[in-house]
Amino acid sequence: MRRADRLFQIVQYLRGGRLTTARSLAERLEVSERTIYRDVADLIGSGVPIEGEAGVGYVMRAGYDVPPLMFTREEVTALVAGARMARVWGGLEMARAAEEALIKIEAVLPDSLKTRAAQVPIQAMEFLAADPVDRARLDTLESAAESRTRVRITYEDETGARTERTVRPLALLYWGKVWTLAAWCETRQDFRNFRVDRIWELDLGDRFAPDRTRDLAAFLAVQSRRPLR
Repeated sequence: MRRADRLFQIVQYLRGGRLTTARSLAERLEVSERTIYRDVADLIGSGVPIEGEAGVGYVMRAGYDVPPLMFTREEVTALVAGARMARVWGGLEMARAAEEALIKIEAVLPDSLKTRAAQVPIQAMEFLAADPVDRARLDTLESAAESRTRVRITYEDETGARTERTVRPLALLYWGKVWTLAAWCETRQDFRNFRVDRIWELDLGDRFAPDRTRDLAAFLAVQSRRPLR
């Protein structure tokens, strides 16, 4: 968790008006109590009305709220357009998160920008959305890439031939019409770019260790010279 996000969460936990100990905050945020002491001190120094002390607990005076996020018109356009696209063409979990993000964005905007958000002239057409099975696979592959988990796939190439592969997922790439999985193929011992809509079966394997010769940066260094597979 980024420190900015942690500070925001501390304020949210303390807004209830109840005495909250540093130990409780540390357990919720999965950091040390020393980190909480330092964060609370910084929040107090920036003007957040927190009262209390180490070893006793902290409470925030009623009436304080986090200042609203401020976006430019261009930033609102980018955020709304991106969330709309993710809602239609991303994985199922990503779509739900995008919907929640749109609600939260609207909630923190001043009235003038709420109108702008509603009028952003960029839409993602629902009838062009990816197949639900492929969207579910996107969620699985995204999680596997993040956790560095090998994936065993049954893959169909452009000729219709199917092969069994074990791959190290590196990233998901969106090409405007299809999603592909950037990966190191352990079966072929080379980088490959697999179309998600040609993956017929998918099973998770074990974790793999970081390897700078087989990571995303290495993939990008060579993939531009390769045709879509």
